[in-house]
Amino acid sequence: MTAQPKPLPLIVIRPEPGNAATCAAAHGLGIAAHSFPLFSIAPLPWHPPAGQFDAILAGSANVFRHGGPALEAFKQVPVIAVGETTAASARAHGFAVSAIGEGGLQPVVASLPAGNYIRIAGQDRVDLDPPTGVRIETVVAYAACRCPIPGALAHILKGGATVLLHSGEAARHFVDECERLEIPKNSIQIACLAPRIADLAGPGWARVAIAPQRTDAMLLELGSQMCKEV
Repeated sequence: MTAQPKPLPLIVIRPEPGNAATCAAAHGLGIAAHSFPLFSIAPLPWHPPAGQFDAILAGSANVFRHGGPALEAFKQVPVIAVGETTAASARAHGFAVSAIGEGGLQPVVASLPAGNYIRIAGQDRVDLDPPTGVRIETVVAYAACRCPIPGALAHILKGGATVLLHSGEAARHFVDECERLEIPKNSIQIACLAPRIADLAGPGWARVAIAPQRTDAMLLELGSQMCKEV
């Protein structure tokens, strides 16, 4: 009887607290995920812009985790959030959520009525293309600080692994670290949350796949399946 190949390890590199949440979800599904956060999120100083806004556009829960005291100026402005996690973080910080979208901010922006909106974002963000009559002012409230790949993770990667990539910044940093440490990309599979992330990761990987929906649950399911299909 032919022995079944051993599943590849699943690696989660997103920052906390998302890393712990993804690993907990993986363990709940019986998946042995390895936690190696390669980022930490740090707040940046920002000042509330003048003017009246119809809604806050929030693409990440980090808006409310790291937005700081300046957020108080917008406590009466409703939030349009991408994803339930972002919405839950907004509510936990005392904001009212008027709508929850999926698939990133651009699909949400494309359906907005005319008006003035404030986008509170991170330093690494996707440019938006608003429709006619939609005016968006962007402020940067936080940044992702890169961490080097530790020796334990480098050892795992050289033996083959599936890595979950939740953002474009994660893709760029992971590529840079693999090149710096001379870790062969052809030993690594990457599961990407969106097509842009796969584009930024570039070629040379053992396999590249994109989650069918832009949710952590779908990315985790994809990564788990990739680990088994060695």
